[in-house]
Amino acid sequence: MRDIARRMLRARYWLAPACAAAMLAGCAQFKYYMQAAQGQYSLWSDARPIDDWLGDPTTDPQLKARLEKALLIRKFAVKELGLPDNASYKNYAALSRPFVLWNVVATPELSLRPIQWCFPIAGCVSYRGYYSKEDANAYADELRKEGNDVQVGGVPAYSTLGWFSDPLLSTFINYSDAELARMVFHELAHQVVYVPGDSQFNESFATAVEEAGVQRWLELYGTDPMREAYARYNARRQDFLTLLVRHRKMLADAYASKTSTRHKRAEKARIFAHLKSDYLKLKETWGGYAGYDRWFAEPLTNAQLSAVGTYHDYLPAFRALLKQERTFVRFYAAVQKLASLDIAQRRQQLDLLGRPAMLNAEGGKEALPATEGMH
Repeated sequence: MRDIARRMLRARYWLAPACAAAMLAGCAQFKYYMQAAQGQYSLWSDARPIDDWLGDPTTDPQLKARLEKALLIRKFAVKELGLPDNASYKNYAALSRPFVLWNVVATPELSLRPIQWCFPIAGCVSYRGYYSKEDANAYADELRKEGNDVQVGGVPAYSTLGWFSDPLLSTFINYSDAELARMVFHELAHQVVYVPGDSQFNESFATAVEEAGVQRWLELYGTDPMREAYARYNARRQDFLTLLVRHRKMLADAYASKTSTRHKRAEKARIFAHLKSDYLKLKETWGGYAGYDRWFAEPLTNAQLSAVGTYHDYLPAFRALLKQERTFVRFYAAVQKLASLDIAQRRQQLDLLGRPAMLNAEGGKEALPATEGMH
């Protein structure tokens, strides 16, 4: 009961600015905040301490094994990566849906710049999250009627930035050991440093932490087959990212050109058709691996490509900074200093850090295409 009371008290302080902003913005915004509050509260209601699940004779043995592995990963995150030692990922909730929430991302028809929504605490972000897929689809339809490109994507996990105790969820507990570790490290990193309104900074930083963390995890706990499988996974992910970045650059150039709207629409269709064709060729080099087929399950839109760089644009910079600082404690302190700068200074410093990593040894060419149109 004391734990519930603490949660309710904390929720009151967290929701107060949100509700005030929502009432000023109107009924639709108020309804959005209410579904967010109800969704977050339902996670608390469903979550139980991992020790309770482990001690329950009715708990499936396979789930027990995954929860025991998650506890080991959680301890590793604190001891080896210096991530927060708090109540996050020490509870577990079994949900009756495949994702914890669904994000709606939108862009204008002929632009890669995502529409942003601003919220208390999180600042301005390029998505709106819904705990109901139906609600997400309904809002997506409204945006489409306004002429926007829209994507609705399921999200297996998210971070409340330390405001609440984030639970482990059935939406990702059955991931492979390396993927489960990656998810936990990434979300905990958001509790270390988070800059409201700068998703590229936040996600690239968390991706750097997850990347280095999984490498250490595999060195300590992995087997040769696990390391080989994760290396293949990472190689395919990099291939796919390179493919998307290349076509995003093509779209950005087309939209920036001084041509008619009709011509830009034709170029858009041509580039997306080219992307599909190149993906099929890439699959052949993977031996037919179809893990990214779901990305092409629906018609391609700008919205799908708009966020491609969010997790990776500044990853080379954070990799370089971690190598420079040598320990996670010093790395986090250096990232905190970057976070304290205004956005222009911060991006200038990140560009300087990342530039050497983006040049190849032979001719000083960029390792990946430029990403105009995304900032």
